[in-house]
Amino acid sequence: MLDAQDGTGPVPILEADAAIELLRHVRRIAVVGASPDPGRPSHGVMGYLQHHGYDCVPVNPLAREVLGVRSYRSLEEGATETGPFDLVDVFRRPEHAPAIARSAVAIDAKVLWLQLGVVSWEAARIAHAAGLAVVMDRCTAMDLRRLRARG
Repeated sequence: MLDAQDGTGPVPILEADAAIELLRHVRRIAVVGASPDPGRPSHGVMGYLQHHGYDCVPVNPLAREVLGVRSYRSLEEGATETGPFDLVDVFRRPEHAPAIARSAVAIDAKVLWLQLGVVSWEAARIAHAAGLAVVMDRCTAMDLRRLRARG
């Protein structure tokens, strides 16, 4: 995890300032692992992003909907049904991240964002090789708060 925080991994990942600024330019976010349970971090983060104008689409095969938005079984299904995503925000354990990265590449997403505690250099390599920006071990909601504080 420390190599993700200090940027010393095998592929480049966006540093804090670049990750924060990236949030100015994205609008559509697939939230992979979004939960209908208000006690789960993904639920709170998705709600915060929605509140601030982002179009969030949950991806969770076990949920029918999250925060009033239909949930999709896969990134591919979500993109086919709702349109392209700028950013894929991942709330899944690291061992699931490479498959999600492959799906993010397949749907032509622009950014793979692995949430706090999610570190997968294999997923980062897959995304980076396809030209996606990669953010790892950071929270979209926390970084959006930092962006909003900057003005």
